[in-house]
Amino acid sequence: MTRQSPVLMQVLCDITDHRQEQGKRHSLSAILALSIAAMLCGYRSYSAIAEWGRNYGKDFLEALGFTSESAPCAATFFNVYRRLNKEELENKLGNWAEGLMQLTREESQNVEQICIDGKTLRGSRKQGAPAAHLLSALGQRLGLTLGQVAVDEKTNEIGVIVKLLKELMLKGKVVTCDALLTQREVAHTVTDRGGEYVMIVKGNQPTLLADISDIFKDRECFSVEVSATIDEGHGRIEERSLSVTQALTDYSDWPGMQQVFEIKRQVVMKKTGKHRAETVYGITSLRPEKAGAKTLLDIVRGHWSIENKSHWVRDVTFDEDRSRVRVGNIPQVMTTLRNTAIGLMRLMGESNIAAACRTFAAKPWTALAVIGVPARIK
Repeated sequence: MTRQSPVLMQVLCDITDHRQEQGKRHSLSAILALSIAAMLCGYRSYSAIAEWGRNYGKDFLEALGFTSESAPCAATFFNVYRRLNKEELENKLGNWAEGLMQLTREESQNVEQICIDGKTLRGSRKQGAPAAHLLSALGQRLGLTLGQVAVDEKTNEIGVIVKLLKELMLKGKVVTCDALLTQREVAHTVTDRGGEYVMIVKGNQPTLLADISDIFKDRECFSVEVSATIDEGHGRIEERSLSVTQALTDYSDWPGMQQVFEIKRQVVMKKTGKHRAETVYGITSLRPEKAGAKTLLDIVRGHWSIENKSHWVRDVTFDEDRSRVRVGNIPQVMTTLRNTAIGLMRLMGESNIAAACRTFAAKPWTALAVIGVPARIK
């Protein structure tokens, strides 16, 4: 683990501290740096983070920016997280992640994909936390969370996705989302901001779904490109094929649409021989010269990296769904800090986040080096 992100510590120093000066013992940047470093080492709750901060002595705390010889207690983390401006925290860390994506992008790279999906903080929702459902945007290539907005229980993801999109840099990127978010306003927003989209079409857009389905029933009348894959693993064989055509482009008024596609999936369980098949339809603003059948199939499959690289890790490694924090901004703030810690590990090429956390826990000074604190291996 040698790759560092020295910019992150500077970002933490730029986040506004709204606490009154009277009685303030610890700087906000030091508290946030300690939080992320502890999460890199696998610590999950603010009480565990506070306990971890007391383990390594004065030099360790000074390196993080603390001026006191003792680390903040759990109550301090509770109060700081509760009052922190979650929108500013999201924006600053999202811009940091976007900068890393730009810095590491290669000219030969064909597609830069942003995956958008929602996740409910189940433990917090059960305890009555406001806005316990979060809609996130993940940079698929690096696994970095670029933005996140809370979804109030009185609305749904459709009500906040435009706000999230307007906070992202979309020019030259491809946005993917599930069928719920296949909406005209979403397509308009993406294309107006210089981006492209790949959307799945299901029953919430019945007219569009029927039009695409009819096109592929008469596929012999149109030019259709096909790409297919076969994967074997986890006791099953999975076949996928994607067919794409421009046949509907001149007949539909859907914003920015250039191609429509059909995906056929077939799964066979090797032990039992049980068979499952499904057909899914979709649309994209990408022209054929930018994305043929193979590229579109890769993009659709890549969308679920937000589950594998972010949501699943937060649940399994950081036990997020069992969290009971429920006051003020705490659930979203802690999720934002977890996303940052996970993103740092992804940036360093770590695929097994649990194993990476164990490595950091054995060498805590390395965790400080990763967030931009000068390395002092102890």
